[in-house]
Amino acid sequence: MPLYAYRVRTASGHTEEGQLEADSPAAVARRLMGDGATPLQIAPADAGTASASTARHGGRKPARGRTRPEDLELFCRQMFSLTRSGVPIVRGLRGVAETTHNARLAEAIRGMAESLETGRDLSAAMRDHPAIFPALLINMVRMGESTGRLEETFQQLSFYLERERETRQQIKQAIRYPIFVLVAILAAIAIINVVVIPAFAGMFQRFGADLPLPTRILMVTSEFTMAYWPWIVGGTAALVLGFRRYIASTGGRLWWDRIKLRLPLVGSIMERALLARFARAMTMASRSGVPVLEGLESIGRAVDNAWVADRVERMRESLERGETLLGAAAGTGMFTPLVLQMIAVGEETGQVDEMMEEVARFYEQEVDYQLKNLSSAIEPILISIIGAMVLILALAVFLPMWDLGAAAF
Repeated sequence: MPLYAYRVRTASGHTEEGQLEADSPAAVARRLMGDGATPLQIAPADAGTASASTARHGGRKPARGRTRPEDLELFCRQMFSLTRSGVPIVRGLRGVAETTHNARLAEAIRGMAESLETGRDLSAAMRDHPAIFPALLINMVRMGESTGRLEETFQQLSFYLERERETRQQIKQAIRYPIFVLVAILAAIAIINVVVIPAFAGMFQRFGADLPLPTRILMVTSEFTMAYWPWIVGGTAALVLGFRRYIASTGGRLWWDRIKLRLPLVGSIMERALLARFARAMTMASRSGVPVLEGLESIGRAVDNAWVADRVERMRESLERGETLLGAAAGTGMFTPLVLQMIAVGEETGQVDEMMEEVARFYEQEVDYQLKNLSSAIEPILISIIGAMVLILALAVFLPMWDLGAAAF
């Protein structure tokens, strides 16, 4: 997502600068005006902007490294403890920065403490670091500041991030075994083509016997691999790099994120996990007082799937046109009839947050159930693949040996 540098005039009359990730300058303007600020200038971030940002931070170069969800979860837990105990927020931030192991996050926290000392709000200080703090988290903190419920906001954020981490770990553990088996199968195929078949091919040729069709096929495959392996490796690398570049584009990512949700066995699990994440974030935003339209805009960027984000954006546009929440949700085609019924009940009773929490629990239970049954569903497929490999190897290698042995006697 592009990074834009902006300059605004706040409600108090001060001029502030910062950077935001958004789809377009118009999206940046909407978010800034939603915060009560008047945009003065919005432009794509470039080297000059980065240099200015470095200068504002005392000439320090930004620390490198990836900020993990676990780091943000720990940050929210620490902020919850600090706000609950009444520790001054600037002093608390400096203490959190000293105990944070991630250098990039620690530098951002120190910069936030410096911004707070100049009179800025915590959410405005966090907005200067869009690559670290998601838009949903920033908007939640902003609403917590405006409603005086910052302690509760950080508690909800820590629970949300904890659930996110647990779901990701469950999915990784579920697919680790089949990935390991598939890699082992590919390695076995490579060894058979490069080592086993050439050794038997020389013996078969010396005897001059007529070879079965499976043996001839494997010998041709082995000869092709041995003769053109540089082209095979280079072509595979080119395909991988081209694919990665394509899915990094806007259209490519939208296509790939949709394809991932259609994959056999794991696609439905990923889709339900994303919908659970959407519903959980919607619950959290609603309880914190974030307006629905603003919350959907932030949630769309927080789900980490371009196709689902596109559907959430369509849902937001439908609400802008005056449709009900039920109508907007039904128009996305993402939700089951049971979930749509729960949304309808929540809209009628004015308890959308509670119904969305039930939706999140429903999808989370579905994910847990499918993850538990994933191994039992994948094992027959893997056993069939391994059995087919063994059968091909037996037919291609041992049948000629049996024929040669019979001819010898």
